[in-house]
Amino acid sequence: MAILFVVQPKFPLVSSLFSSSSHYQGWRVRPFTVQKLNPSLSKSLTESKKRLSNVASLLVIWELELVRRTLICAVNQDPEESFKKTVEVDRLIDMLRDANPRELQKLVVENVLAFNEGFWIRLAARTDTCKSEDDKKDYEELAISVMSIVDCLVHKTNEKIESATDILKEILKPIVDGEEEIHWPPTDPEALKLMEKDIIQREQEGQLDEGFLAEVSAQLRQAKEDGDKPGLEAMLQKVLQLYASSILSKRSYAKKGEEVLKAEQFLETIIKAPEEEWNKLLLDGMTVGKGEISPEELYAVIKKRIERTLIRTEGGSYQQRILTEYLKGIQSRAEEIVQVLQGKP
Repeated sequence: MAILFVVQPKFPLVSSLFSSSSHYQGWRVRPFTVQKLNPSLSKSLTESKKRLSNVASLLVIWELELVRRTLICAVNQDPEESFKKTVEVDRLIDMLRDANPRELQKLVVENVLAFNEGFWIRLAARTDTCKSEDDKKDYEELAISVMSIVDCLVHKTNEKIESATDILKEILKPIVDGEEEIHWPPTDPEALKLMEKDIIQREQEGQLDEGFLAEVSAQLRQAKEDGDKPGLEAMLQKVLQLYASSILSKRSYAKKGEEVLKAEQFLETIIKAPEEEWNKLLLDGMTVGKGEISPEELYAVIKKRIERTLIRTEGGSYQQRILTEYLKGIQSRAEEIVQVLQGKP
């Protein structure tokens, strides 16, 4: 999972924590300069398409190669495990053969991950052992139909990736548009406000779906692996942070009847704030600093909010990962501040 936050430097000296002239300089993201973003996005899109084309390439396997690999698999695999896999594939092939056109399409979509190399090897083997030309023809037609449906799915996935990349480009446009070199933080403070406004609007319109979150996460992961695009990495992290803040701010748990739950209210204030302001908010709000909320109270409401998020989001989804990581990021920041103020290493 892509990390939403940069690795924080050591916390500044206690003597400077409450200094009005030095507001936590050690915690700010250092300025970065990178080349224009569009080529990087285009490159990532091309790489994504290449990964998808690998799926389609599995649909074309020569018969002699299939026979050779079948023999290799028979030697290398555990006999019992190999037999179980063969039975599963045979069951799927039988279901596909007996299905009408509408059922066939539904089966292919539901079992799309099953159409791997092993499936096509087994289908070729069954085709070779047919006793009649009619049966052989049936298998050949089945292979063509399945290939066609899978190919259609690949094209649709390509379109979704293109759409997600276009949305990301538009969101980042206030920062990258008209700039030969991209600076982070942006030279124009209004750029971040425009980006945040665009993210909130697109989220309300339902544009920031799993496909979009997957694309941003993939771009961020690639930027981290490249290691030479800190500005791009910071921008993509900011996109995910703004998304998480927008989603988590929709629902408030700060009131129970007429009672105001101060710990919940404090957490919601941090959730809505930019990451760059967390340190000051935590210092002003926790008992280890100037506030009245103990670290234990804050940790408890964060834990409860994570549990609610896990219940309300789809398990294993990008949305779930991003929202929970955002909340864990708040707790990690609070823990670091507490350790420093209590003199712990």
